[in-house]
Amino acid sequence: MRIFHTVSGLREALTIHRREGLRIGFVPTMGNLHQGHLALVAQARQTCDVVVCSIFVNALQFGLNEDWDKYPRTYQMDCEKLTAAGCDYLFHPDDTEMYPNGLDTQSRVICPTMTDVLCGASRPGHFEGVTTVVSKLFNIVQPDEAIFGIKDYQQLAVIRRMAEDLCMPVQITAAPIHREADGLAMSSRNSYITEQERPNVVVLKESLEWIALQVQEGARNFRELETLAIQRIASAGFKTDYITLSNSKTLDPAAEDDLEITILGAIFTESARLIDNLSIRLD
Repeated sequence: MRIFHTVSGLREALTIHRREGLRIGFVPTMGNLHQGHLALVAQARQTCDVVVCSIFVNALQFGLNEDWDKYPRTYQMDCEKLTAAGCDYLFHPDDTEMYPNGLDTQSRVICPTMTDVLCGASRPGHFEGVTTVVSKLFNIVQPDEAIFGIKDYQQLAVIRRMAEDLCMPVQITAAPIHREADGLAMSSRNSYITEQERPNVVVLKESLEWIALQVQEGARNFRELETLAIQRIASAGFKTDYITLSNSKTLDPAAEDDLEITILGAIFTESARLIDNLSIRLD
């Protein structure tokens, strides 16, 4: 695996492959890689000739009271994992390389829809940071395909909309949620969960599954289902950020006649914020 820290270096290397007509796949990450990230690399390996991964902890998508400075940085281990997974190129820029004119004057990419609800409601400015850095990374790598985990469902929906609106020539591919043995969705922030909390955090996944079962059996009082799920989570000792049944495409609150519904949830542990989702299709 070749490692580049500069935009110019990576572009020069990829230009050769592009001239050869090779298909370039891209997996953007913030590092602290787990098996879920490596599954994205494996998926890119199946459909692309060249696989590029990036590691960049993007300050622009962290709020004032969030964990940018504490976010786990495990660069050497990440490199070993990516090499074993068959990644061809790693782009690992510093803040100056990504934002040469500084964060305050950085041009921003704003998606005016789907960004002020769910995670966007509790993390103001987060998705502006996401769309800005992803658009920059797309411009740097110029991939044919980019793979994102469906665990961050809202992020995936926003990036798809951004790519469509801005006519970006990149295929956005969704990869399934990768889970721990007990069903907890893999996340870099799972390391924040305490030993006492760990046996109970699966309540988020179980609550989403319970809602899905009720809907599939005919329940249509979505707000009541959300309230009951929140009570269930509280009984397990956690505070809920949101539990929402949404239209899978628009992320608007689900209507009774919607055929594609995604149930999204976020909860707080003592030191972590965990998200999960489950999509269902009704006939």
